[in-house]
Amino acid sequence: MTPSTDLDPCWQALCASESLQDGGLAHSFELLYQGRSCRAFAVRHQGRVQAYLNRCSHVALELDWLPDRFFDATGQYLVCAAHGALFLPDTGACIGGPGRGPLVKIPLLERDGVLYWQSGQDFMPAAT
Repeated sequence: MTPSTDLDPCWQALCASESLQDGGLAHSFELLYQGRSCRAFAVRHQGRVQAYLNRCSHVALELDWLPDRFFDATGQYLVCAAHGALFLPDTGACIGGPGRGPLVKIPLLERDGVLYWQSGQDFMPAAT
C-alpha cells in the first residue's frame, strides 16, 4: 500500500482497497470521536466502501459479533451482535430492531488502491 502524497493532510491512510471484499470482513481502526477513543470500521457493499463508528445507535455497544464481522449471514445488512438491530451498509440507517437512528458515518475515500478516512472536527487520528 502506497498512500497518495497529493491529498489534503486531513485524509488518513487506512488500508489497501483489495483488503475489503463485498459483504466480507471489515477493516477495524481506532480514532478519536469528539475527543474520546473509539473503534471504527470500514466495509465494502455492492462495490462501494463505507466507514462507521463501531457503536450501535441503541446502546453504545460495539456491533461486531466476532472481530471484523459486521454483516449478517446474507452479507446484505450490518447487524448489532448485542440486540440484533439491522443497518443498511450504504447509509447506516437502522431498518430493524431496537436501533435509535443511523450509525455514525465517517467520510471515506478510495483512491489508487488505497482507502482513506477523513479527519476533521469530530474525527481525529488516535495517538500512536
